[in-house]
Amino acid sequence: MKVTVLGAGIIGVSTAWHLLQRGHEVTLVDRQPDAALETSFANAAQISVSYCEPWANREAPLKALKWMFSPTSPLLFRPQLDPAQWRWGLQFLAQCNDAAFERNVAQLVALGTYSHAALKDVVRETGIEYQRLERGIAHYYVDQKSFEGAAAAAELMARFGVKRRVVSREELLRIEPALSSFADRIVGGTFTESDESGDARVFTQRLAALCAARGARLLFNHDIEHLDATGGALNAVRVRSRATGVLSALKADATVVACGSYTTPLLAGIGVRVPIYPGKGYSATLPLLRPDQAPVVSMIDDSLKIAMSRLGNELRVAGTIELGGFDLSLDTPLARQRGEMLVRRIEQVFPGVADTRLPAEGGNPRFWTGLRPATPTNIPLIGRLPVKGLWINAGHGTLGWTHGAGSGKALAELISGERPAMAFGFHGMEAARAARGAPAQASFSPGS
Repeated sequence: MKVTVLGAGIIGVSTAWHLLQRGHEVTLVDRQPDAALETSFANAAQISVSYCEPWANREAPLKALKWMFSPTSPLLFRPQLDPAQWRWGLQFLAQCNDAAFERNVAQLVALGTYSHAALKDVVRETGIEYQRLERGIAHYYVDQKSFEGAAAAAELMARFGVKRRVVSREELLRIEPALSSFADRIVGGTFTESDESGDARVFTQRLAALCAARGARLLFNHDIEHLDATGGALNAVRVRSRATGVLSALKADATVVACGSYTTPLLAGIGVRVPIYPGKGYSATLPLLRPDQAPVVSMIDDSLKIAMSRLGNELRVAGTIELGGFDLSLDTPLARQRGEMLVRRIEQVFPGVADTRLPAEGGNPRFWTGLRPATPTNIPLIGRLPVKGLWINAGHGTLGWTHGAGSGKALAELISGERPAMAFGFHGMEAARAARGAPAQASFSPGS
């Protein structure tokens, strides 16, 4: 069947790849000149199944209230005159309890495990190179109270088949000796050997090129103007070429919306509401000065909720969540503070290892920001929409790279009439069962 995929980030490209694998005719559309130039461009680089936890937990409301008054806090809520923001916030608060947290973790880990296996399959089939490091992810703590909670986190992950083990400071230093200069601040950590890291942008762009080689039609530099739907069915997608200005209609048997945070306004145009809101994240990519002293194990700093990953001769640090609408600015005072906080932390943890000079000091850190498409549960929406022929693959929050390959495979399976082999509540199919914590048993007809 003919399938149009809207959005060429890690989610859209993975979906396109798996559709091609099943014999479909695929058109991939994006407004940028290449794949992965928006949210997938410079993320934390982690494949972190062990960190598949939702933002919403019983401690989140109090922390969010406290953090509102700190410009460099891990989670910053910037109130807007936007009903969608407040509606999302209320839905988020409804998830801030232990029962919802555990229910959401179960689905996030199920998708993470499925996705990691799917990623390995793609790499084995294609030989794609993307600065992959299979060295695990270490999570370090700098205060005793937080470290005491690590055992509960590890136990929860173990119940879902993920081996995230608690380690002492001494063992953490054996796992990653590059932490030695920061050792006196660390009280302990956790380590998951099966996790890994790599450049999501490079992977996505190379997979998109392979999609083209297998016959996919890539419509880059095309804006998605609107969806044309009548009578409960999608007629066409109207796209406009940025090069020529020509407006054209794309007709297909199935259309996948994988536009990240922009999924929400696109679907609103045909009266479909989805609970996806942008969470602005920041990263800085720094050249290494002493590669031999730089970490090879990817890291999570618990106190600041930031991630650090080695990418060849560079070090990527990323994190923070800012709920303030579709703001991608990097040059405001707030944005500069949040970006500079990331760089300062690298210098504290790995002094002298990377060039952490700011632009005013003669340095050249590559700052970046992207909009994480977040749902209140952090569970992405994968499945069918209430418009015939229209499907969704969006809302992956901070876990787009972790969940990307599996989300693409699962939706391609659904469209093809197959049943993904995981317990997950697919949107428009098993959401009610999933809300009760029941395994997903998708029942559907292909392409509908």
